[in-house]
Amino acid sequence: MTNDEIFGTDGIRGRAGQGWLTPAGATAVGRAAGQVLGSAKGVALLAHDGRESGRWLEAALAKGLGQAGVTSRSAGLLPTPGLAWLVREENAALGIMVSASHNPSHDNGIKLFGGNGGKLNDELQKRIEDLLRQKTVAEESSPASKLLIPEPELENAYQHHLIHDLGAGLDLKHAKVVLDCANGAGSHVGPRVLSAVSATVIPIAHQPDGQNINRRCGSTHPEALMKAVQAHGAMLGIALDGDGDRCMLVDEHGALVDGDGILTILGRHGAQQGSLPKNRLAATVMSNRALHIALEEVGVSVTETAVGDRAVVEAMQEEGLALGGEQSGHVILGERTAFIGDGLAAALAVLEVLAQTGKDLSNLASAYQRLPQVLLNLTVASKPDLSLNPTVTEKVAAAEKTLGNHGRVLLRYSGTEPLVRVMVEGPDAELIERLAQEVADCVLHEISKIQ
Repeated sequence: MTNDEIFGTDGIRGRAGQGWLTPAGATAVGRAAGQVLGSAKGVALLAHDGRESGRWLEAALAKGLGQAGVTSRSAGLLPTPGLAWLVREENAALGIMVSASHNPSHDNGIKLFGGNGGKLNDELQKRIEDLLRQKTVAEESSPASKLLIPEPELENAYQHHLIHDLGAGLDLKHAKVVLDCANGAGSHVGPRVLSAVSATVIPIAHQPDGQNINRRCGSTHPEALMKAVQAHGAMLGIALDGDGDRCMLVDEHGALVDGDGILTILGRHGAQQGSLPKNRLAATVMSNRALHIALEEVGVSVTETAVGDRAVVEAMQEEGLALGGEQSGHVILGERTAFIGDGLAAALAVLEVLAQTGKDLSNLASAYQRLPQVLLNLTVASKPDLSLNPTVTEKVAAAEKTLGNHGRVLLRYSGTEPLVRVMVEGPDAELIERLAQEVADCVLHEISKIQ
């Protein structure tokens, strides 16, 4: 264990069996979480995705929670948004999701939720971190923690919520839908929900074996889904990620519709129906400018946030917005999903637009014409504030002047790796590649001078 920050941009994440993701480490995390978030005779709800390490990490967390006087209940294999919703519905003291989302199977992670079903703020995370740093966690030498027995009624409650609250009145009249579950958390509930709204579901990557999560499947690897949609003549395809909190779509021609495309569809339809509060939604600085252009056509504006769904949620709550998300496929439907990205809920929302308009997905997504974008990831030994470096700021300003109104340059450091990301966007692919390299060379040269 180190004195570095324990929580990353989305909980604790790393290689299963190392650091805080050992049995001893997870027990310590459970105990600290219970002390900060729990209450006398409080209950914690836990769930996991399709990784082999999920159940023993869940058991170790429950052991630590028990040491803090908190009782644990398991929802078993369940999407992250399902756990967040259940925490609020069941009046639980906290929730813990064991998942590393889109990472490979050898990784895992711990995501904590407060009693309102929301992610923890910095103050609560710091209190937990402070408890964890009070003493070194010894290697686990006691017998393995007892595995929790999943309670089917928890999964059924979330499934009922999706069908009857978010999919109410939706009848797909046996239209073919291909669902890629990423061999992850949505593998059980996903096909059942779509079948319940009368779709003819063709599930793929829906048999997790502990090792195959995200392996050439899911929202980060949609190629198999793109082929399957065309092969089956489906109306669309849905690709979940490993923990089910985001999705990508594939139209009837096999073309990918990313998170920005989904926000375009829902934002434009909401404006036309008068159901989008303030005619405004929230999206991160990484969203393509094509999203802004497509929304401006129907009078919808965008609140731009820092990267990460937590920043999107904070902006939504501050401004009273009901829609927000990220290009990566996190789509947040406000209170309807407890301000947690929900891949299945987002897919149901788009299916509802298709049913109401009678249009194909390709038609609805056509308003979003993605501008070319180049993203360079540069390894660095330090992370000085680039906004204070005049040489860098002048280079960025010159590049943006060359790009004009529909181009931009974005510099940001990775929150989890020793990287600086240089993103350049604009209508001319060759131009943005050249400008991106020029900015990258400038950034590396300036950082090297102070290392």
